[in-house]
Formats: sequence, C-alpha cells, structure tokens
Amino acid sequence: MEGILPLFKPKGLTSHDCVFKLRKILRMKRIGHTGTLDPEVDGVLPICLGRATKVAEYITNAGKSYEGEVTLGFSTTTEDATGEVVDSKKIEAPITRQEIIEILQSLTGEITQTPPMYSAVKVNGKRLYEYARQGIEVERPSRQVTIYSIELLDDRDIFEGDTIQFRFRVSCSKGTYIRTLAVMIGERLGYPSHMSSLSRIQSASFSLEDCYTFSQIEEMVEEGRFSQALRPIEEALFYLPKLAINDKLAEKVKNGAVLPIPSYLQDQSGPIVVETEQGLALAIYQPHPTKAGLMKPDKVLRNDAID
Repeated sequence: MEGILPLFKPKGLTSHDCVFKLRKILRMKRIGHTGTLDPEVDGVLPICLGRATKVAEYITNAGKSYEGEVTLGFSTTTEDATGEVVDSKKIEAPITRQEIIEILQSLTGEITQTPPMYSAVKVNGKRLYEYARQGIEVERPSRQVTIYSIELLDDRDIFEGDTIQFRFRVSCSKGTYIRTLAVMIGERLGYPSHMSSLSRIQSASFSLEDCYTFSQIEEMVEEGRFSQALRPIEEALFYLPKLAINDKLAEKVKNGAVLPIPSYLQDQSGPIVVETEQGLALAIYQPHPTKAGLMKPDKVLRNDAID
C-alpha cells in the first residue's frame, strides 16, 4: 500500500498524532506527514504511505494556502488564541478597509520573519517551544519567506470596537508562520494582535475538497476500498521539471546511473524528476556537484519492474 493520503487534520491533534492514529487504522508503520501543523490549526495535511514517504519533502517544500483570522487589541505568548495575554491596547479609532488592504499589500512578496518562541524551530539542538515552556528566552534566527498573495475576506468598509477581528486568505512559501504574519499585520496597524483562528486550505496540489476525515478513512478501510483515497506519488512532484526516458535507459536509472542534463534543463539548479514516457516517476536527480553537465540520483523511487 503506497501513495499520498490527503487528510483533513482536525483541531486538537498534532501532525505526529495523526500519523500515530493512521498507523493503528491502517496497520502499517511506514507513514509520514508532510510538515507540522499546530494542534489548534485544522485543514489539509497530506500523509505519505509506503514508498511515497520518499517524496514527503517535495510536498513540504511546495506552497501552502491558509484562511485565518486576525484579532487586533491584544497579543499573546504563543501569537495565537491559546497563549496568555502579554500586551493589550484598546482600539482608539475606526480602521478603514483601505488601511487594512494597504497593510496586506505591503506584506506581499519576500519578507523577514522571526519564528515565535512557541514553535518547532531548533536552536542549539533544542526546539524553541522547549525553551519557552521553561521560561527561557533565546535568540531566534530570522528567515526570509515569500507571501505570494494575501487578501481580505471581509466586506466591511469600517472596522471598529474595543477589539477588531477580520479574516484573510494567504498563499505563501514553506516556512511561513501565519501566527507571526498576524502579529506583523497588527504592528503595522499600530496595535498588538494575534492569530485567533487558522485553517490550511491547500498544501502543494492538495486542497480541502480532496481531503478525507478519520471517520471516512475508517469506513473505507472496513469496506475494503481505502485505495480509492490514495493519490499517486507523481502528484507530489507536479511543480518540478521533468525528463522523460525510454525503457532501456530506465533500467540504468533504477540502478543509480549518472545522466547528462538535457539542454532545456541546463539552467536548473534544483531537483529534476526522471520519468517514463508514460509519466511514471522513477527517480529524482540533482545536478552533479563536481561534474558539469551531468546529474546524479538523489532518490530512486522505483527499482522494481516497470509495468
């Protein structure tokens, strides 16, 4: 049993909890998730089964989309609704729709973020949330992330009250902290803020409409039709450049052969999918580190007989 399972992760479970639960339901060990989703966040979590675990990182590296809510007026230790309040400021004057849109637009493109203390980023071999639970503040490395698009999901023209909430949709690169984005939005509007709710609506090519709940998965397993829920490994690699080869060369690829980089991929510095003429992914290659014009296998995905 192998492939990618688009799972709808419910609130209250970690990504690891989901893997543990699926191992029991499916009675198999070789299962991996494609990036941490915080317990209070629900939505799309692609799960890799069997040989598909080899391509998990390529799903993780692809873009993500979220729908969330910002609350202006107070900030928290965790930058979301689960933390303790650390700062508050009553909204002094109404905020216009145009003001919010301009702030969202100013955060589009490449931005610098500092991971929150309550996050899984490692510093000196220890995760930040472990320091945070001990009350230890450590220096956190900033990172560059890309916001591809961000839009306001609220049709009000004027936002007012002691606190203000509004929803937004964002598409972003790997490594973006939406909690921190919510804090940045508040800072630019002049108020402490936090992310009050969040759902992931897309991960790589997988959307909410593709996802199965745990109860649906259990039902499909009981009825012997679980394989219908699985998507092929190739869907995880949709955004990578491809090189199609014939069956004779495919046998060499399965044994780790070094190949020349075709002329149309000479400028490619990242992974290249080598596939059969029928579109079956055989291996993922990288440009050779010491031999110009050649590429070597990074991961061989199939070394069995080709149908």
